[in-house]
Amino acid sequence: MTDSVSDPDPDPDPEPASDRAASIDVAIGDAIDAYLQRKAVADSDGTGVGAYAANAESVLRRFADWLEREHALTAIRALEARHMRSYAAELQARAEEGTYTASTAHTYYAVVRAFLSWCVRGGILEENPATDADAAATLPESDSGSGVDDDPPHWTAVSRRRLERYVRERALETDVDPDERRTRLREYAMVALLAHSPVRGAELFRVPEDDRRTGATWDDVDFYAGTIRVLGRTQRREEVTLLAPARTPLRRYGVVLDPPSNDWPLFPTRHAPSVARRVRAVLRERGHDEATIEALFEEATATELARERSIAPPAITTEGARSVLKRLCRDAGLEVDGDYLTPRGVRDDGAGDDRYRREATPSSPALRTSITERAIVVSASRDGPGSIVDVPARVVPSEEHAGEGAPGPGHDSVSVSGPESGPESGSESKPESESESESESDPGP
Repeated sequence: MTDSVSDPDPDPDPEPASDRAASIDVAIGDAIDAYLQRKAVADSDGTGVGAYAANAESVLRRFADWLEREHALTAIRALEARHMRSYAAELQARAEEGTYTASTAHTYYAVVRAFLSWCVRGGILEENPATDADAAATLPESDSGSGVDDDPPHWTAVSRRRLERYVRERALETDVDPDERRTRLREYAMVALLAHSPVRGAELFRVPEDDRRTGATWDDVDFYAGTIRVLGRTQRREEVTLLAPARTPLRRYGVVLDPPSNDWPLFPTRHAPSVARRVRAVLRERGHDEATIEALFEEATATELARERSIAPPAITTEGARSVLKRLCRDAGLEVDGDYLTPRGVRDDGAGDDRYRREATPSSPALRTSITERAIVVSASRDGPGSIVDVPARVVPSEEHAGEGAPGPGHDSVSVSGPESGPESGSESKPESESESESESDPGP
């Protein structure tokens, strides 16, 4: 799957302008509105240009926000080649840190360049600053023409197995308190998903600079079908196959996490200020005044309020996930080429095969079952760490068409016995005791 935005009509000319005077100035946001409207109108025959407009809109809006934030620039005629060099450098930095692939950075720059070319032909700009050779040279190297994913080199199988063994053994220890055990199962599920599925970090975790990438939720997972629904690089929903080595740790983690609602992220952030902001915002939306909200916060932590009132917290960010992997690698004594394992580097060489992806289809409620019946079996013996065996899920007829109340996040059945008896539904530790460092960086382009 190549990382590009398909545009059957790359640059439809704007409406003919009788006056192309150089003195005319236009706000960048207004120019983007006109461009997108023109693109959408061009789709009246169903050629697909409208889909391009929908995908390009988020790129251009973020570009405009970035210009205003970083350069205090809102007028399009003030846009110069130096701004585009700065934008290319920002994309390069995002690629280096793993937020974007190199091909994604090239795609975003190409979308902006096409928009600016349209502006030139419409007389809004005299020349296209995005054609600056230095700006183009700043972008990360990409083999986009071959359609090959430009992920960084993967870890060796030995290194990956060593990390997996470390997190698995920690997760299966039984002589730890519930909060610590939940943390260990979370880390095990995170590593297993990245190692044994084609899911990319930006599809699994939250990307702060992209308001569409808010992180995968339990509603996206269908254990019965063995898939997870993600927002792919093409900006379309895709169903990705979850192999057994990824499903089992995720399912076990779900039991102890015991999410109160289906829209709960798979990996909620533990950044207390972020959780508090979300809780306060939702409480305001629900009609609570500030005095009531403050009273609630005096009686409970933000994490506890989120659970009690089914307010889904933000997902962990891609940067937060990297910090978790960095810590795990350090604790496991792992070092690969002087760097820690990144979300893209952890993947098994064969796990990223696009054969495991397909365009998402409407969900089938009849194939989903409640959280109380997810398929997981653990050893009844309390002498050892126990084991997990996948068994077929059962459909619960009474919930097939339930119109009230969201089904549990697992979508298939669970039978738990022995040391795993019952979900650990205790509240999360208080924010002031949460030690996980998750970066809440300013939004990028």
